[in-house]
Amino acid sequence: MLDIVGIAANIEILHFVVKPLLIPALWLMLYFTKSTVPGKNLLLTGLFFSWLGDVFLLFEYKHALFFIFGLVSFLTTHVFYIVYFLRIKSAHPSLLKKQPVLIALVLAYGITLVWQLYPHLGDLKLPVMVYATIICSMLLCSLHIFLKVNKKAAVFYLLGAAAFVVSDSLLAINKFYQPFAYAGVFIMLTYCAAQFFIVSGYIQQDKS
Repeated sequence: MLDIVGIAANIEILHFVVKPLLIPALWLMLYFTKSTVPGKNLLLTGLFFSWLGDVFLLFEYKHALFFIFGLVSFLTTHVFYIVYFLRIKSAHPSLLKKQPVLIALVLAYGITLVWQLYPHLGDLKLPVMVYATIICSMLLCSLHIFLKVNKKAAVFYLLGAAAFVVSDSLLAINKFYQPFAYAGVFIMLTYCAAQFFIVSGYIQQDKS
C-alpha cells in the first residue's frame, strides 16, 4: 500500500525505498513456510530474479539498458515458474487435454497483444515477442496443472499466472502503445497480486 501511495501521489522517494522491499518480504514468507511440497527453491529463485527486475526497472529512466535487464530478469522468473509447474506430478489429467480451446484462447491473446504493439516496438520487437511467448507459456502451465493439485492451490496458481499476464500487458501497453492514467498503480497492484497468489498456491498445495 505504501508503494501504491508513492506511485499515485508521485512521491518518488517512497516508491524507490518501498518497491525493493516487496519481493524480499514475500521471499521470507515463503522461505520460512514449512512444507513437504517439492520445488520451493525454484519459486524462491524465481522471486529473486523478480526482485532484480524490480530494481532494474527503478533505474529505467537513466538508460534503456535497464529496461532490457529488467525484461531478462522477469523472463528468467517465468522460466523458473514454468519449470516448477511442469514438475508437479499427478495421475489426474491435464486441464488443457480436456479443454484444448484454452490453448487457442491464450495463444490468441498473446498474438493479438504483440500484433497491436509490434509497430511501436522499435528494436525491441524480438525481445518482446520472446517475452510474450514465455509469459503465455507460464499461463498455459498453470492451466495444465489445474486438475493436478487441490482446488485452492489450483485457483491461486491460475490467478497468479493470469495476474502476471495482465500486469505485463498493462506495462507493455503503457510503455509502447498508449500511456494511460494510473498505469503504475494498476501495474503494481496486479504484479503484487500475481506474486502473492503464486506463493499462496504453493502454501495451499501442501494442505492437500
